[in-house]
Amino acid sequence: MLTIRKSDDRGATDLGWLDGKHTFSFGEYHDPRHIHFRTLRVINDDRVAPGGGFPTHPHRDMEIITYVISGALEHKDSTGGGGVIRPGDVQMMSAGSGVTHSEFNHSESEPVRLLQIWIFPEQKRLDPSYDQRHFAEAERAGTLRPVVTPDGRDGSMVIRQDASIYASVLASGERVEHAIGDGRGVWVQVAVGGVTVNGQSLAEGDGLAVEDERSLEIVGGAERSEVLVFDLA
Repeated sequence: MLTIRKSDDRGATDLGWLDGKHTFSFGEYHDPRHIHFRTLRVINDDRVAPGGGFPTHPHRDMEIITYVISGALEHKDSTGGGGVIRPGDVQMMSAGSGVTHSEFNHSESEPVRLLQIWIFPEQKRLDPSYDQRHFAEAERAGTLRPVVTPDGRDGSMVIRQDASIYASVLASGERVEHAIGDGRGVWVQVAVGGVTVNGQSLAEGDGLAVEDERSLEIVGGAERSEVLVFDLA
């Protein structure tokens, strides 16, 4: 079963410096039909104006992944983790028993666009941790490159949950396939461009919930498309 979550149907937050779109309920946006998908709790598609950002705030008991699409994001947290996240970089912060962090647009002249992703951890009160790695476009081109996995395979970052995240960059007509294990569900999020998934057309910002399917075929529909694929228990 394939269920499309259209980009225009997402929740929205407009703070002037922040243009945020929420795939699932978040902050003041609440929709009982869209709370989470399996262990995937949040996908926020955020555009932060030059000089804008999120001041220091707390998190707890959540695996938080930041995927920068364009621009540069500066991060600092109470674990000692920090740095500038640019396209191709993926940041992983395990909030565990408690962490504080801040995120700001690193540029005074260019906006930054990012996906902030929250996944429920396998258990509460874990020790906080931080990781950041670069996955070059050549690594993601024409394939599903694992960037976050439970076992750290192929140089991916480790998440404390039975969940894997794959990143892919596809040219028009280029296709990738993904086998789905028994009892598992998949979420596909289009970051840039557009794709077709098992015959369903998705535009930029669209998401797709996949249940009771054995495999996925994702075909690039634009000159350059960028997608994330979440394989979830």
